This record gives sequence, structure tokens and C-alpha cells, in this order.
Amino acid sequence: MHTINIDCGANVGNVTEKLLNSSDIVHAFEPNPFAFNKLKNRFLYNPKVICHNNAVLDKNDKVKLFFHENSDQDEVHWSTGSSLLDFKGNVRKDKFTEVEAIDICQFILELEGNVNILKIDVEGVEYEILNKIIDMDLYKKISSIKVEVHAKKIPELKQKETNLKDRISALDITNINLDWI
Repeated sequence: MHTINIDCGANVGNVTEKLLNSSDIVHAFEPNPFAFNKLKNRFLYNPKVICHNNAVLDKNDKVKLFFHENSDQDEVHWSTGSSLLDFKGNVRKDKFTEVEAIDICQFILELEGNVNILKIDVEGVEYEILNKIIDMDLYKKISSIKVEVHAKKIPELKQKETNLKDRISALDITNINLDWI
């Protein structure tokens, strides 16, 4: 059985690189085409890294990825601000690309191996993913879930974040870290 780490919102692979130390395989998901090209080329000759040019969600879907407001200056540098949410304050509603999103829960269920670390930095859509992970008891099969939440950057998400924190606390879930960054 393989030990697997998953990097959701891998960008150009800085965290992916670190996740290699504690796993046999790293699945790196990045929907932004400019960041994905850097990610793919960075790990082109490393068989331990599998790069996926997909967004992750709580369902399979085709969605719009909105680019950062400064993306015209440098597509790769500003790729970290891309979001599936058109109401995120620093994205352009008029500049986007359509991307395939995968149901990350289904993906994890189909893996042959144990998930050691699941890192989620997906610019505001983490709440639906985490609620589904909890609904399915999938968190019990993952050693550590490290999440960057975005309610500070996206005020419209504050209630979702409060509800999620309350739920994690009420269920006494100890392997989900919402403040890892």
C-alpha cells in the first residue's frame, strides 16, 4: 500500500515539493493553466508526483476559474489569486477560463493507499469540500487535513467558516487544521 499526499491548489508546486518527504506519491491539483504548466514541468521527471490540471470541488463539474485582477502583469505570479468564486474581491469577472472540477471525495475513495496529508488551498470553495468530507466520515481515513480558509479575504464566507468551525468542534475532529498557514 502506498502512502499518498494530496495537494489541492498546488499552484507551481512549492508545497508539493515538501509533501514528497512524507509520501510515496503526491497528487497535485492545479486548475490555473499558467501555474499548471510550471507545476507539470517542475515534476516532469519525478514519477512520485502526479499532476492534475483540475479544480477540486465536492462534485464533478465544468466551472469558470476567474483570474486575479493583476494577472495581465504576470500570469504565473498572480495565479495564486485565481478563484472559482466570481465575488472574490481580487478577481476579474471578465477574465476567466473554463476548467474541469473533480469531486475530491470520490477521488480519495478510489485511491489505493492511505492518505497521509490532504492540503486544501482552493480560494474559497474549501467549505463545501470539508463539509462533504465530514458528511462521508472521510476525515477518519486521512491522517492530517491542512486547510487555508478564506473568510478573511472573502467576507461573504464568514458564516460558512463559523459554521464549519463549530461543526468540527462539536464532532471533536482533531485532524482538520483550518489555520495551518
